[in-house]
Amino acid sequence: MSDVVLNCRRFVSDSESIEALFAGASVLRSKDLEERGFSRTAIREAVAAGRMDRVGRGLYALPGADIGAHHSLVVVARRVPQAVICLLSALEFHELTTQVSHEVWIAIGPKDRKPEFEHPPLRVLRYGLAHAALGVEEHEVEGATLRIYSVARTVVDLFRYRNKVGIDVALEALREGWRDRRFTLAELNRIARVCRMGRVMKPYLEALTA
Repeated sequence: MSDVVLNCRRFVSDSESIEALFAGASVLRSKDLEERGFSRTAIREAVAAGRMDRVGRGLYALPGADIGAHHSLVVVARRVPQAVICLLSALEFHELTTQVSHEVWIAIGPKDRKPEFEHPPLRVLRYGLAHAALGVEEHEVEGATLRIYSVARTVVDLFRYRNKVGIDVALEALREGWRDRRFTLAELNRIARVCRMGRVMKPYLEALTA
């Protein structure tokens, strides 16, 4: 029997070692576990022994893991690492809306493969490469790196997709973000120009700063 198999089985019999594999992460992919020296056989044995839970296709968590308010975003980030959290989901993350979306809104590239899984439900938009990286921030949540559009970029995108999300949502985000000083007028105007939304947003910005 190889040393790798022996080490994997030792992990299965040692809960502390399994916890060490997660190292603060709430969810890991099977690929992540394998990269840490944990074989697929060891994963199955850990699940069967109740020392690890399968929480989705290819996703695992420790029993009783501390799940936060943004856990659905963490799951999506693990499964679709190239995606960027956008629109309503970004708005919720930045705490600029009282609405609760039952879908995770993500942006992917024009040629990226569209992810398909049941949970959490997704709303997928394709962003052009020219503007896709504009305003992307990275936040560490539950041991995962979330790629999320900034407040200013999110506000511009809400106006851009106002027919999908509603102009009232865009206006609320604009007012709340301005009131809480979450962006500057210069930042908003710069992103609006790049995304070709300057003319659309101009009257609202003028009313906001009047």
